[in-house]
Amino acid sequence: MKYNKTLVNGAEIIRECTYNSVCHDLTGKYALHVVLTGEVNFTIEKRNITLVPGSFIFINPGSCYTKEIASEEEVNMLSVLFEPVFIQGFECSSLFKEYLSPEYSVSFYHRETPLLEFICPLLGDMKFNVMQLIKQLETENTDPLVLEEYLNHALLDYYELYETEVIKREASLPFLNGNTKTEIMRRLSVARDYMISNYKERIQLDKIAQISCLSVNHLLRTFKQAYQLSPHQFLTKVRLHQAKYLLRNTDFPVSEIVDIVGFECPSSFIRLFRNSFNVTPGQYR
Repeated sequence: MKYNKTLVNGAEIIRECTYNSVCHDLTGKYALHVVLTGEVNFTIEKRNITLVPGSFIFINPGSCYTKEIASEEEVNMLSVLFEPVFIQGFECSSLFKEYLSPEYSVSFYHRETPLLEFICPLLGDMKFNVMQLIKQLETENTDPLVLEEYLNHALLDYYELYETEVIKREASLPFLNGNTKTEIMRRLSVARDYMISNYKERIQLDKIAQISCLSVNHLLRTFKQAYQLSPHQFLTKVRLHQAKYLLRNTDFPVSEIVDIVGFECPSSFIRLFRNSFNVTPGQYR
């Protein structure tokens, strides 16, 4: 099933439920891709990432990318394509400046580099507005004013998340040169996305360092400075959240979920799950 809707502002809304799909050489528009169920593989320039359920990414118009779905589970996703001129106007709008902290809204307005492309969790207000948008489409309420309102709020939520997850984390890095901070943040984002995309695998620290073009020591130090977690702690957190998704949405036994999300020992998984969420996996299910 695939649904397309183009709004007056030029935004194209694409609702897709499928098992197999490949789109090559996508470029020229800002693209918001949200995955609700299943997994979707993206190749953005030379970088391979996987969007897992409950995550999204916002891609710049200058990036050439491929979106591929090859899944035994039906993939349910929403994509919104924005004309660059619309996003530029949005970043200059009074609503945008009122919504974000003044110093950060100014930095967006004057930015000269593309937005950092990274995997984001679909949570809070962002999730609410995306789900409301999907609800409007499913009930065939295609009033463009209603759809545009939810899109505008979703964009505001994204920029607020970007402020927290990129700009403030970049500012916290202990380097004097601003360009150095930006480059290190970009490399740390690559490391972070690699762990999210490959959480099922046995990931080695030296492989993460190689992917992000950092030494192991530099990766360990700067990742902790930016995210307040070590790479190992971050990977464990990703695995636990994917385990929650599987407990809530599948009938897989706990022992099988342990293997699926990359843990080796069921007892340590149960202990970590209980310490993180204050319930056992069985109680959560």
